[in-house]
Formats: sequence, C-alpha cells, structure tokens
Amino acid sequence: MDKLRKVLDFCIHHQTILGYSTVSLLTAASEHIFSSVVFKCPCNSANMLYGSVFLIVPAFILFLLGYMVNARTWRLLTGSCPPEKRCSCSLCGTCARYCLVLAPVTARALVAPLTWIAVALLGASFYECAASGNGLIKSFMCKDKGQECHNLLAKIPCNVKLLEKIPDELPSLQAQSQLIGWLLIASIMTVALISTCVSRCYSPVSYLQLKFWKIYLEKEQDLFQIKAKEHATKLAETNINCFFEATDPAPFQTPSNEDWRKISFLYTFDSEEQYYSMIHKYINTNRGKNVRFGEEGQKPSVLGFVDETSANESGF
Repeated sequence: MDKLRKVLDFCIHHQTILGYSTVSLLTAASEHIFSSVVFKCPCNSANMLYGSVFLIVPAFILFLLGYMVNARTWRLLTGSCPPEKRCSCSLCGTCARYCLVLAPVTARALVAPLTWIAVALLGASFYECAASGNGLIKSFMCKDKGQECHNLLAKIPCNVKLLEKIPDELPSLQAQSQLIGWLLIASIMTVALISTCVSRCYSPVSYLQLKFWKIYLEKEQDLFQIKAKEHATKLAETNINCFFEATDPAPFQTPSNEDWRKISFLYTFDSEEQYYSMIHKYINTNRGKNVRFGEEGQKPSVLGFVDETSANESGF
C-alpha cells in the first residue's frame, strides 16, 4: 500500500508533465498508425495536396481539440456575454484580456499538433510525398535534368530505387524531412525552456510559496467537491420529498447566481492583498462586495494553474 501511495503521490505532483507526455505518446502512436496503414501516396500530380493534408490537417484538428479540452478556455468564455449584458459586451474592449488569457492556453494546445508534425517529419512519409509534388523542390532538385527527372521525382515515394536515377549531391527527400524534424524539435525545446525560465523569473511569489499555493488549491477543490455534493444531495432530497409529500419546502440557503458568477471569475493577482483563489478572495472581500473585488490585477502566466486546477478538479 505504501508503494501504491507513493506512485499516486508522484502522479499527482507531476500530473502536468505526465499529461503532456501521455498526449505526446498517443499522438506519436497515432501518427505511426496513419503513416503505415492509412497513408498511401498517389505518386502523381496530387502528391503535394495529399501529403500536405496528412501533415497539416490532423495537426490542426489536434490544435482545436487542445482548446476544447482546456478548462481555462471555458472558464473565460462561459457567461462572458450573457443576454442581459449583450449590449455592453464588446469583443474589441476585451480583446487584450482574452489574448492574455489565451496565450498560455494556445501554448498548451500546440503540444499535440507540434508532436504530430515532428514525428511525421522524422518518419518522412508525408513530407516525401508532398515534396515530390512541389514545383519549387522539383525545379531545385531537377535543375538542368529535363522533364524525365520531374516525372521520376513524383514516383519516388512509391519506389525508392528510382532515386538512383537522379544522382545529386543534395540530400534526399527523406533526409530533408528528418533534418527539418530535428530542427523543429530543437526549436520547440529551446522556446519551452526560455518561456519557462522567463515565467518563473517574473513570478510574484517564491518557489516554496508556489508549492504551498498548489497544495492549498488541491485541498480547497477536494473540500469544494465534497461540500458541493453534500449540498446538492440535500437540496435534491428536499425537493423530491416536498414533491411526493405535497408539502412546502423549508428555507434552504444556497449560493445565488451572483455568488457563483463572482467565484467563477478568472483569477487576478494582487500583491497588496494576496488571495490563493477566487473563493479565498470572495470570502475576504465581504462576499465579493468590496470595491477591490472586481479590480483587474496582473495575470502572470506562472499563476495560470489557479484557474486550471479549479476547473479541472470540477470536471470541466
């Protein structure tokens, strides 16, 4: 049991890294299945279109899915333009705020599509097919070699031995694809490291306080789930009993729509009056009636986990 508990604790404390690793592995496995089972290069004038579709379209779909499964996307959009405030809801007025919030969401959504493209480039099947039908690459590789070279190049994905009939010092299409793939991976890792370093350098709290903050959020959400289930169960039981017994319900205190709206705001950091979550802020500002409750603060990307933890633990 102790070993199982240690494994569970490890998974909880490293759930972000494990999540990204799982997504990357599943994406790589999917790409391998597509390239070996589904993908069949036509080896004609349609090479460019066919190869590009398999390389780019699945990546785009994964990018959209990344937005759809990210809790912060729906935390930002849900209730942002209710019917009663439709006249005052201006996309132009909130564009900067949306972009600031969606920037880290976009970075996370790019994990799967970039993995797909990188793995596909290393496998070379999609690129080889698309490049063999690209006019620019044809002109570059078949310079002063005549029309026969152009025709042979389009058939190379179906018969690699044809490459011997196009002797050249240039790297093959497969080699080009793998070089681009490794350069892409190196670029992604470099940008990720630099972004993480910059984000941590601009963190408004220290390393140990950040760890404490994450522990607090986990405990708060655990208790929220327990209390919410208990409260919902009591309310449901009261209503069902009154329905079947034909009685009037006793007064039952439940948060108002405004209360729910206030604790659903995106988290804003205030260095003067620091709160660890929107519930924490709501409780310590006279149930959100303090004038400072609605003030916008800075939203450092390193604190984006506040909203994500809340929404993920709530099942959204």
